[in-house]
Amino acid sequence: QVQLVESGGGLVQAGGSLRLSCAASGSIFSINAMGWYRQAPGEQRELVALVTSGGSTNYADSVKGRFTISRDNAKNTVYLQMNSLKPEDTAVYYCKATIVPPYPRVASDYWGQGTQVTVSS
Repeated sequence: QVQLVESGGGLVQAGGSLRLSCAASGSIFSINAMGWYRQAPGEQRELVALVTSGGSTNYADSVKGRFTISRDNAKNTVYLQMNSLKPEDTAVYYCKATIVPPYPRVASDYWGQGTQVTVSS
């Protein structure tokens, strides 16, 4: 069994910063890509940022230059540093990880429970 546990959401004023964390635990052989997605009310879930096992990153255009994704492979944890936050960043943020268990060695996607980020104007 694999679990992803997120933390770090909250309420912040426009221009402020937050740091999200997501730790994976359980039956893990390896972790491929890890990423952050967000879903605002009435909107579809969208990719915010992604980091591969090799450290390559990809960002949504709306967050480039403001958000930074990173991972600590020793801790099976992915982070999202969010700076210069805007009211339109308000959403529930979800982490996702593509995880290979010890057996069978077949990769599957796992999601965290979500953490609310609210940016006030």
